[in-house]
Amino acid sequence: MKLLEERIKKDGIVKKGNILKVDGFLNHQMDVELFDEMGKEFKRLFADAPITKILTIEASGIGIACVVAQSFHVPVVFAKKAKSLNIDGEVFTSKVESFTHKRVYDIIVSKKFLTPEDHVLVIDDFLANGCAVMGLIDLINDSGATLEGVGIAVEKGFQTGGKMIREKGIHLESLAIVDGMNDETGEIFFREQ
Repeated sequence: MKLLEERIKKDGIVKKGNILKVDGFLNHQMDVELFDEMGKEFKRLFADAPITKILTIEASGIGIACVVAQSFHVPVVFAKKAKSLNIDGEVFTSKVESFTHKRVYDIIVSKKFLTPEDHVLVIDDFLANGCAVMGLIDLINDSGATLEGVGIAVEKGFQTGGKMIREKGIHLESLAIVDGMNDETGEIFFREQ
């Protein structure tokens, strides 16, 4: 998606350790008009799938997932990283290692919000090593729901997550695939799609 790539080139900041900061428009301060275009693109890319739910993980994917859900006219469910007092009843759980935070989280979704009748589209802001997406897929599999695909705003194509997910035969669509970054020059290189 050229619009997203252009925004990343303009406002993205490359940091040491293969970190791409896009917090000015994607995952801290959010450009809702950009999200709207992203939602329309995900709707186009997954138009043939009978989506009934959008699933994401707390917290950075929630904004994008909500706008995507508007395009599909379905609810969003987000996996929480900690069980709180307001989650009652049985839950599905999985473990996820965060690339950015370098720690392992238990993620949970209430069983009442993910059922065998659901057809789920996973949406997230970044894909690096694939741990978050695989954790969400574990929740979907445990629930008996059908995974229809995975939509990612920014994929780090030089890391293993995208390859691993595609090799599993999962329909993965990334709006921007970064193939390399230079933290000295700030350059960001995108894969042609």
